[in-house]
Amino acid sequence: MCELMGMSANVPTDVCFSFTGLMQRGGRTGPHKDGWGIAFYEGRGLSSFHDPNPSVNSKIAQLVKDYPIKSHVVISHIRQANVGDICLENTHPFSRELWGQMWTYAHNGQLDQSVFELPLTHYRPIGTTDSEYAFCWLLGEIREAFPERPDSYDELIGFVKTRSDQLRELGVFNMLLTDSCYLMAYCSTKLHWITRKAPFGQASLSDVEVVVDFCEKTTPTDVVTMIATAPLTDNEVWNKLEIGEMIVFRNGLVISQQR
Repeated sequence: MCELMGMSANVPTDVCFSFTGLMQRGGRTGPHKDGWGIAFYEGRGLSSFHDPNPSVNSKIAQLVKDYPIKSHVVISHIRQANVGDICLENTHPFSRELWGQMWTYAHNGQLDQSVFELPLTHYRPIGTTDSEYAFCWLLGEIREAFPERPDSYDELIGFVKTRSDQLRELGVFNMLLTDSCYLMAYCSTKLHWITRKAPFGQASLSDVEVVVDFCEKTTPTDVVTMIATAPLTDNEVWNKLEIGEMIVFRNGLVISQQR
């Protein structure tokens, strides 16, 4: 299985601390050594880094760990390959345009080969993974149902939940999806989240001896939510999503929770 990490915040925030923990799982404390990627939104712009090598000894990952890229929304993924070769085009997260915005997606799990029988409309995969194929199908379904960006996202969120339920019937489908503002997280087997806000305290990573005092790095109005396959810290209480649950964040806050 792969692992996911996401962030939603109300102020531009870096993920150096959390990514430091995640990258250890890409070949040192975990078996996810078949590539990694991360995507940062800066306004409507998207910056992304991908590497088919293990994150634990990747020079690109080291750059991301050390360089405080600040963003409101981040999605990251470390891969343990099951479908598709280990190569750059099969490295998550994947991105496509919809409604004049770049959407980004990452998937943890393996889907049955029947996923490749789902009809594709507007989007085609570049690589050979079940994950990217599912993304192309899902985004195409959204575009068919909503040719224009809806004024309210309530109906869209319900639609994504229904289609995610459909994909979960084909196997394991833990997923992160964002349009740069809303961060959607769907749980098939395992996904956790934590919201940090005042009063802030210390956090200690589970995979490497690194401790941070968020009081020194935040203001009283900051709100930052982290999502991860497994909790990244060992001294905080993380919330666990239920099987079949989808939760949506904007500016670090929960705006929808559907089971």
